Amino acid sequence: MVTATISCSYPQLRYRPSPRCRRHGPAAATVAALATPRSEQDIVIVGAGVAGLATAVALRRLGVGAAVLEQGDALRAGGTSLTLFKNGWRVLDAIGVADELRPKYLRIQGMRMRSPGRDLREFSFDEEAPGQEVRAVERRALLETLASKLPPGAISFSSKLKSISEQGRAGTLLELEDGRQILAKIVVGCDGVNSPIARWMGFSEPRYVGHMAFRGLAEYADGQPFEPKVNYIYGRGVRAGFVPVSATKVYWFICFNRQDPGPKITDPTALKTEALELVRGWPSDLLAVMRSTPEGAVVRTPLVDRWLWPGLAPAASRGGRVVLAGDAWHPMTPNLGQGACCALEDAIVLARRLADAGADGAQAAAAMRAYEAERWARVFPLTARAGLVGALVQWENAAVCAARDGVVIPRLVRLGPFLEHTNFECDLLEPAPESP
Repeated sequence: MVTATISCSYPQLRYRPSPRCRRHGPAAATVAALATPRSEQDIVIVGAGVAGLATAVALRRLGVGAAVLEQGDALRAGGTSLTLFKNGWRVLDAIGVADELRPKYLRIQGMRMRSPGRDLREFSFDEEAPGQEVRAVERRALLETLASKLPPGAISFSSKLKSISEQGRAGTLLELEDGRQILAKIVVGCDGVNSPIARWMGFSEPRYVGHMAFRGLAEYADGQPFEPKVNYIYGRGVRAGFVPVSATKVYWFICFNRQDPGPKITDPTALKTEALELVRGWPSDLLAVMRSTPEGAVVRTPLVDRWLWPGLAPAASRGGRVVLAGDAWHPMTPNLGQGACCALEDAIVLARRLADAGADGAQAAAAMRAYEAERWARVFPLTARAGLVGALVQWENAAVCAARDGVVIPRLVRLGPFLEHTNFECDLLEPAPESP
């Protein structure tokens, strides 16, 4: 069994795999096995999103192989961009992908906060939060970069989970829609907000929080004209913002109150029209960004979360064989920009726990419990805080909004303390030596 030793403990996460470490077989063998009607694997990661791919990359750097199952026929290109703060970049540095992404995306220098009619406050990250690193990254590019660090064919596409069942000491049986069966010693559920694995483990469905979001990615072939700042605009029950992503792209969003999510809209023209109608008469720079967005690059989603109340939420692992990470475990609203960052943090913590324990017996169960304890203390407060921040900034009451615009934002908000949750240090995962 592959193992790895840890040379120092969290929060300084520098791992030096022991000489015993090796990969669990070549990629070609894994792919060939997964293509058979029934196969056996040590570690199977379900879901090729941010959490799943980052976990696979982190494990690989520690000398541990994993098969990744993705229900789609390719990496998911949906979504627009993800805003990553310094904790996310620390993890990307640790797993060896950050330097490929940084040159492509602008480093955000500050923040501008407005109402539809006037400026409220401006911040400089260098002055208010020294050492902060903020960049908006295209989701597609992040997934492709992570996937490029895995062996060819490490991801099995068109592999949708049909059922999951415990098989005692033998492991966990995954049955796929196409009839294939995979017996896994360890299953890592990274299958997103509506995770079938989380449902199987007894988790409730994510809670709709009462507001929805439009997101879009504007394109400027001749170069976008904006300073590298996050722009927030606060209305009554509606807020919007935009942030330059690169020299030619700008990400934007609108959050708006709605009692229920309503029917799904698939018509791209209707989506863009509805979004523009919500902010009619708002600042011209926001409207210009939205109008510069290809119709197919606008999405609308309900915002959901799941608070992991102690004593009420199920455990993050089951039987020492199955464990959750990322949105599958702790979906959170985007109000702190921490969904993807926390998924990356999960990945590196879980990978080092599993690499140290191996895939067999009580050690794996103990590793999963340790991972849950370490991460619960981090993600539960963040999930709750994100939800509360969203509830506060979505107020519709005129008096409350007036106090927000006249007192809270101009006089009380301090960026440094607000961003303390982005403090997360992890050193490089040093690549394991190649097997002979």
